[in-house]
Amino acid sequence: MTRRDDDSGTAIIEIVFVAVIVMVPLVYLVVAVAAVQRSQLAVSQAAREAGRAFATSDTAADARTRATAAVHLALRDQGLSEDVTVRYVPAGEPCTGASTSTPRLAAGAVFTVCVIRSVDIPAVPRFLAGKGITSIGEYVVHVDDYRVVS
Repeated sequence: MTRRDDDSGTAIIEIVFVAVIVMVPLVYLVVAVAAVQRSQLAVSQAAREAGRAFATSDTAADARTRATAAVHLALRDQGLSEDVTVRYVPAGEPCTGASTSTPRLAAGAVFTVCVIRSVDIPAVPRFLAGKGITSIGEYVVHVDDYRVVS
């Protein structure tokens, strides 16, 4: 009895099989991380722009409107939905804490603008992922000490 060890052509099948098993999860991981990172960059930019818009407003009544518009513009710039929470907390306090403050447009005022957004994990159903991943952007606003506000 002779045994024939002819495996020609099986290496290509093995490489394709292993490549699919390795590449599909790797591509999914890259897409998922990119979605979370895009959201994190967007909320950081939104918080920064909201703080700047608030601090450079001419009147205190106009400040919140400008800050909200800046948040929506920053999120739209990244192609994200505008379902965020904007909070103002005392400087040094965490954004996820219970304390909030009413920001003042007065000389020397210091507070933190927090933009909070929940990110859905791509291709994972809502009932499995829960709330998803929370992205938080913070920006500490310091109104000029010599600013005159009407």
